[in-house]
Amino acid sequence: MKTIFTTGQVAKICKVAPRTVSKWFDSGRLRGYRIPGSQDRRIPREHLIRFLKEHGMPLGELEDEAMGKILLVGSDLMTRSSLNEMISNDDFKIEIAASGFEAGIQAESIHPDCVVVDFVMGREEALMIAQNLRKNAEFHDTVLIGLLSDDDNASGFDRSVFSETFRKPFDAALLAERIRTLVSRRKQLA
Repeated sequence: MKTIFTTGQVAKICKVAPRTVSKWFDSGRLRGYRIPGSQDRRIPREHLIRFLKEHGMPLGELEDEAMGKILLVGSDLMTRSSLNEMISNDDFKIEIAASGFEAGIQAESIHPDCVVVDFVMGREEALMIAQNLRKNAEFHDTVLIGLLSDDDNASGFDRSVFSETFRKPFDAALLAERIRTLVSRRKQLA
């Protein structure tokens, strides 16, 4: 995953001439920096993605990196629809897994930024999914959110496995905002 681009690489992504990218850079529309002692320009990934989005340009090969990926595990229809309403499809792609087995397969294939585990599937299975994700080094920094069912008390298990927990019924807008915040923080550190 490339973090810094040359003007030539940006030109290929945007399907324009390198001189056009230089003009964007020099006018301040595309942010980046110059290599000391040289006229060469470098554009960090986050500035390029922001520029493309602001100008309605296709993200091309950067699309997968620019969109946050959320994996909803075992959630009921009401939870899925309320979260879908609150999270923008332009910024996030939501995938669904019905079981722990399916969650493992989905996690390996899409590498989600956030996994939301609904305890409606059963406390033991929900905890097992969370613990298995945390054991895998690839998912150590993945945002992990637990949705506790209204009759489940939070005692008796290690909450540190989760980045956050929400008790049902919860405010979907608050959950969506928390996911946005945690995922954007994670992407800045990566």
